[in-house]
Amino acid sequence: MDAIPEIDLVERARTLAPLIAGEADEIERTRRLTPAVVSALIDNGLYRALLPQSLGGIEAPIETFMQMQEEIAKADASTAWCLGQCSVCAMIAASLDRDTAQEIFNTAPGILAWGAIAHEARAVEGGYRVTARWDFASGSRQASWLGAHVRIVNADGIPRKNTDGSVEVRTILFPVGSAVLHDVWQAIGLAGTGTDSYEVADLFIPERFTAFRDVPSALRETGPLYNIGTGSTFSLGFAAVSLGVARATLDAAIALSRAKHQSLAASAMRDNQAVQGLIGRTEGDLRAARAYLYATAHAMWRDLCVTGEFSAAHRSAVRLAATWTIHQSAKVVDTAYHMAGATAVFRSQPFERRFRDMHAIAQQIQARDTHYEDVGKGILSTGVDAGR
Repeated sequence: MDAIPEIDLVERARTLAPLIAGEADEIERTRRLTPAVVSALIDNGLYRALLPQSLGGIEAPIETFMQMQEEIAKADASTAWCLGQCSVCAMIAASLDRDTAQEIFNTAPGILAWGAIAHEARAVEGGYRVTARWDFASGSRQASWLGAHVRIVNADGIPRKNTDGSVEVRTILFPVGSAVLHDVWQAIGLAGTGTDSYEVADLFIPERFTAFRDVPSALRETGPLYNIGTGSTFSLGFAAVSLGVARATLDAAIALSRAKHQSLAASAMRDNQAVQGLIGRTEGDLRAARAYLYATAHAMWRDLCVTGEFSAAHRSAVRLAATWTIHQSAKVVDTAYHMAGATAVFRSQPFERRFRDMHAIAQQIQARDTHYEDVGKGILSTGVDAGR
């Protein structure tokens, strides 16, 4: 597969937006990305945004990835969510030997998905055996490979430990055909993500199909992207999705306000001073959230490219900016939804699905209120601002 220049990535996302928007109703109805959308994402190289260049990937700078996610989210949040999940999963290639990574990511369609950390894998000769079920595998319905993050136990059942005494956790990788997928994602929003469960029984995983995730010493790639790690990249990518949903919802409210007349008044909504003021304030809130998120990402990336280090301060800053941006985006969507009045409740209008999608995003791990506690604890314990 040929690499796609990163400079084209955002423009390609914009070009695909009409197709994705046109398929959004079918994505919602079937709770899956449509074949047309998946094919377009593959053909335009978007799933390879964060794959190493050595494997024919784009290895895009973090802000380029974020902009790609934002553009796709304006068209459909479920598509952006799946794309973001699988793109970040591909970063594990930086910790695999080349032949293994080639087999996974350069055999069509070359898409990897995984769920939350859970369960154990038992060490055996040549690899590991595992029987387990995992949840929250967004994008698994498009994937050719699945992964799982598991604690390792030795043959005697005793947990294997790292040098610091913590339990060893590995990411195991296996073809999607080795698992049973369970259709469980009946959710209020992000309906099309197919965030289902998957299960394996007494599955043998060869050693080469395992990796240490987000462990700098295990990296085989030297690019700055892989020092960020998947956790913070998920945060930035999904925060960008929330911005895209908020932008599209507010734009829909603006368009409605230009055209709609209030039922008990002869004047158009656009002439109502209360509506004008609300749109102005909400526009400012959204621009501020976007500027904050991208400024944080830019400062982190600039320092990372100079020092090669993703510092604890930058990790904290990314977590704070991503969490706050998701929450702020939800407020923008709420304001736009209420501004639209009764129009917003109809499925034929561009509000109801985005309202549900945004509130599904706000319930995900990336938006937990406890992130503020973690950042505050760090500020209080070190006396250093999280952004410095």
